[in-house]
Amino acid sequence: MDQYIGKMLDNRYEILECIGIGGMAVVYKSRDHRLNRLVAVKILKPELANDADFRRRFHDESQAVAMLSHINIVSVYDVSHSDGLDYIVMELIDGMTLKQYMQKRGTPLNWREAIHFITQILRALAHAHSRGIVHRDIKPQNILVLRDGSVKVADFGIARLASAAQATLTQEALGSVHYISPEQAKGSQVDGRSDIYSAGVVLYEMLTGRFPFEGENPVFVAIQHINSIPIPPRELNPDIPPKLEAIILKAMAPNPDQRYPSAEVMLADLKEFRKNPDASAPAHNVSDADEVEEPTVVVSLSDLSAAEKAAARDPEFRKPRQESRQRDRDQDGRRRSRPRDFEEEEEEQLSPRRRGVPPIVIAVLAILLFVGGIIFFVVTLFSQSPAENLEEYTVPSLLGYTLEELEANPSIQGDFTVEVGATVYSEEYEEGQICEQTPSADEVVRGDNRTITVTISGGEEGIYMPDNIVGREATAVIAELRDMNLKVNQEWEYSSTISEGYVMECTPEPGTRLEEGDSVIIVVSRGPEEEPPVTVTRFVGLNIDQVLDQMTSLGLTIGSVNKFHNDEYPEGVVIWQSISPGEQVDAGTVINFQVSLGPEPEPSVEPTPEASDPVVVPTDDVNAPAGTATVTVDLSPYEGTVTVRIEVGGRIVFNNAVSAEVGSVTRSVTGTGTEMVSIYVDDQLMRSYPLTFTA
Repeated sequence: MDQYIGKMLDNRYEILECIGIGGMAVVYKSRDHRLNRLVAVKILKPELANDADFRRRFHDESQAVAMLSHINIVSVYDVSHSDGLDYIVMELIDGMTLKQYMQKRGTPLNWREAIHFITQILRALAHAHSRGIVHRDIKPQNILVLRDGSVKVADFGIARLASAAQATLTQEALGSVHYISPEQAKGSQVDGRSDIYSAGVVLYEMLTGRFPFEGENPVFVAIQHINSIPIPPRELNPDIPPKLEAIILKAMAPNPDQRYPSAEVMLADLKEFRKNPDASAPAHNVSDADEVEEPTVVVSLSDLSAAEKAAARDPEFRKPRQESRQRDRDQDGRRRSRPRDFEEEEEEQLSPRRRGVPPIVIAVLAILLFVGGIIFFVVTLFSQSPAENLEEYTVPSLLGYTLEELEANPSIQGDFTVEVGATVYSEEYEEGQICEQTPSADEVVRGDNRTITVTISGGEEGIYMPDNIVGREATAVIAELRDMNLKVNQEWEYSSTISEGYVMECTPEPGTRLEEGDSVIIVVSRGPEEEPPVTVTRFVGLNIDQVLDQMTSLGLTIGSVNKFHNDEYPEGVVIWQSISPGEQVDAGTVINFQVSLGPEPEPSVEPTPEASDPVVVPTDDVNAPAGTATVTVDLSPYEGTVTVRIEVGGRIVFNNAVSAEVGSVTRSVTGTGTEMVSIYVDDQLMRSYPLTFTA
């Protein structure tokens, strides 16, 4: 079992389950008990915790991401070190990676859907670059697709401040090799244009279903990024509009100076393309499985240099391919790399050995080929189902309908079932309407393959109220909303459940479409409201039931209630309270009480004197001589320091502060004949009785 499952970090984050393992850290689904929400906690791997280089990169990630606040970037809530663990706390995303999405959806994606994704990625990069941060590891595995079709860029695992010293880059090139920029592969200095190159590769893959460069090992792929240009996307997918191909190739220009200078400029070109996708492309000269996680690799520059030299010496590498297998060269001599299939690579590897093949070998191979052809023909002949026996169906047009309309009128879809695909922005169709379908309308299908996959319009692309505002720090939310060109108004309220400075509510609701300059309202918590002090009233003389009701209404807590016989107050009446009337105390303060049991009953027989009680001998002799007697005051019902006063015949014979811990106070007093003794504790009469003094 994972050693961290069930662990509580900083007495706040409870680790629930492992949800992902990366190159440097493990990600856990966790619960934030302070804000009662689920979060993702990323913990540096134990085997790397003592490695100074990995710790540096981990802290670089934490520092970089904490500076970012954007709707298309995974939010970071906390960065901490607890019990020897370095970790960051992020929002928990309900979705899948773009790589998983492409595998599930099937590539190539249609260009509208690809534009929907790349636009959000570029917005995230524009925000990061404006803060001086270069991601350096843009790839589909680091792009998260939410259920609503929105995108969040994650895992700034090797992100660094563009202004920071980059001396280490001369020793290694970081990045996922299929998406790495040429300058990053060389170990040169990188800036935001390296991220634009990687974003161009992601767009290339979405639209063609292939990497621009492939090879047997990372070094060979990196060499191609440096020395080659990719096959134009339209050669692999003719459905790509020419103008969009030009945008891809400009983003992937080998020379950074020939790429888009910023993500904003590329976004502007994409926006113009969407307005007129059929426009001709501008002249552009480029001169210079199950999901398998594309690992972030370290390519040694020494290995890269050695591989380049070896490739240069290899005549097969230099020799131009003939016909479909040749490597085309452009004007300045850069090679155009074409992905090769297994048979083609095997043919090249075996070509030097084919000189002088014995004729017997050729004859045997010819016989085997002939027999194999006969077997294939027979199997195909008897296993093939006649297509003419399958019933034909014409695909209906579902464009413009909503899912509710299809449900209300099943005849629209006829004999077909509908499967809901992605939701994308659309300027042609209103929100909720079907804007694309596969297969297309009027296509003819045969047999049982009668499923239509539909794409739902999310309406025109615009600004939408984020769905992750409540529960986040107000400062981060305000920065994000202002980045969206929205006006933010704050309101403050007390809350016993939301920490001070965190957002409690927002208006309008998440997902609401907005325009630039619109005003939004966020309600921020002031924390728990401080209750005003409570003034203690006089409870002595009131029935205990009345006192209990008053205590509850005042917000005070009832402590001990002890009962004693008392000649002055009737039964059930409070004769003493532990806090004097008029004092101001905090809400919830405990007050103890003593309640009268009424006068002591008259004994029916002469009672046996107790050791602690004085013997009272009634007498009417006022001329009796002066005598002495002992008075004992029981302090066991009390706490702390109390004031004890003893009066004999109206005379105060004892009046001192005494600690209740002593248990009792005993005093010898003098008097004449029989006199009344009154005992007071904290000015409250506790007991009054006659006492006879003997000489």
